[in-house]
Amino acid sequence: MKVGVIGAGGYAGGELLRILLGHPEVGEIVAGSESLAGKPVTVAHPNLRKRTQLEFVRYDDVAGCDVVFLALPNGAHRLTELRGRGKMIIDLSSDQRLRDPAVYREWYEAEHPHPELLASAVYGIPELHRAEIAGAAVITGAGCNATASILALLPLARAGLIDASRPIVIECKVGSTEGGREPGEDSHHPERVGVVRSFKPVGHRHTAEIEQELGVRVQLSVTAVELVRGVLATAHVPVKAGLDDKACWRAYREAYAAEPFVRIVKERGGIFRYPEPKLLAGSNFADVGFAIDPRGDRVVALCAIDNLVKGASGNGVQAMNVACGFAETAGLEFPGLHP
Repeated sequence: MKVGVIGAGGYAGGELLRILLGHPEVGEIVAGSESLAGKPVTVAHPNLRKRTQLEFVRYDDVAGCDVVFLALPNGAHRLTELRGRGKMIIDLSSDQRLRDPAVYREWYEAEHPHPELLASAVYGIPELHRAEIAGAAVITGAGCNATASILALLPLARAGLIDASRPIVIECKVGSTEGGREPGEDSHHPERVGVVRSFKPVGHRHTAEIEQELGVRVQLSVTAVELVRGVLATAHVPVKAGLDDKACWRAYREAYAAEPFVRIVKERGGIFRYPEPKLLAGSNFADVGFAIDPRGDRVVALCAIDNLVKGASGNGVQAMNVACGFAETAGLEFPGLHP
């Protein structure tokens, strides 16, 4: 296949290039960047030295592709303009994730410029929408915090174990790459290193994605910690009385036994007995786990991911594999590092 990446100079774009260069079904890659056109991709992504001789091209030169990934900033709203560049579009931004224009207006404080497109895009988490993704022409990415939160909660929601009369409270601890490549005061090294900073205690936009996809009300807080990559979602979930460990295990196994990228991590001992983002750097795996409050009315559901891979580019490639009928794991076999 011929695959284009528009916005290839950013962190998500670089991860797409890294993954696609090792994908067995990808024969040609076109890397679009307006600001870096004519320069080697290794100028922005030095980890790709000796892996490729690709050069960045202007967006106008990304055309005639089988698949085009849009790795553009949220709010760019260029789907209509760029849709003809490929037979399939996978938009990693937040522009097409919410189906209801009124919900988009509420969370993004602006009218969606193309509300007619919202219903046509498939929300691109394969663990949720594998059947709809297969053969789809427009697929969205998903927010990294939303992805981790959804995968933590999905087994409990599917099994009907959540007590909807009480709120679900989610805390996501996130690395610095969640803010993207463009520098700002909050990413300046003296201001970022060593922090545990609650930068969005209420009102995070990924809340809307979680509620849309799971049909439950959640309260989401996001805290910056000293990581480069990674999200750890910790969800405090009110559950129906009498839930025990065996029923919880059953729910998680039924949800994820056949999923190639979700691992249930719940060990009796050791330092890695619950999900840990450090182990997932560069990997498309999502590690999920849970702990039952001894008082019996709460489950703490956990999920760790790499925000740039399972939370963005890797998930996009996984969706591409499903949509094209390839092996779902193609190009995504890297297991992460330890230590």
